[in-house]
Amino acid sequence: MAAAKFKRVLLKLSGEALMGKQDFGICPKMLGRLSDELVEAKDLGVELAIVVGGGNFFRGAAASAGEGMDRVSADHMGMLATLINSLALQDALERRGLATRVLSALEIPQVAEPFLRRRALRHLEKGRAIILAAGTGNPYFTTDSAAALRAMEVKAEILIKGTKVDGIYSDDPEKNPDARLIKKVGYLEVLERGLRVMDSTAISLCMDNKMPIMVFNILTPGNLKKIMLGEDVGSIVSE
Repeated sequence: MAAAKFKRVLLKLSGEALMGKQDFGICPKMLGRLSDELVEAKDLGVELAIVVGGGNFFRGAAASAGEGMDRVSADHMGMLATLINSLALQDALERRGLATRVLSALEIPQVAEPFLRRRALRHLEKGRAIILAAGTGNPYFTTDSAAALRAMEVKAEILIKGTKVDGIYSDDPEKNPDARLIKKVGYLEVLERGLRVMDSTAISLCMDNKMPIMVFNILTPGNLKKIMLGEDVGSIVSE
């Protein structure tokens, strides 16, 4: 069996990725396919930490802007949406035989362990995949920022972000057919050009701590395994 390039990674998975072709919620077929790929990556010996968004159910910032909802309340609702997705992913992974723990930044002991850094590291060392729910537990921070923070806390070698496109583009490829795929880019260029990678807080945090970010198409079967094996997939943000 080929050796994995990475020992420990953090995967940022959007809530939209779980929708499949639906307009809302979780598509069982897509959830199953993503879980199969995660198990395949784990079988290579990679230690997996996963941050899942909640956009397939609720977006705090959008509700605050569109409906005039209190931003703190809206963001807490978004955190709960990530917990729903995390529990669904845990169930799918454990039905495939992968030991998994959900660690939540909001304390809901009936369904998840509280996030404690030392406990998270211990789970990884024990061979369990960890799913990190509820963002940072604080309003005004996105799950991108949570992914960057957790990547540093669990000592991941790389933060990989699964999206609906093949990597980082010069413009929105769904709106501009002339948008160009950028294979390698620096943190400062991402910030200066406003490239749609992650929010500026997440990019700055990764830049300050020299955490590389890989952006790839999670909807293409086999991409996750290719990344673990070091193949040229997606785009990379680094120094």
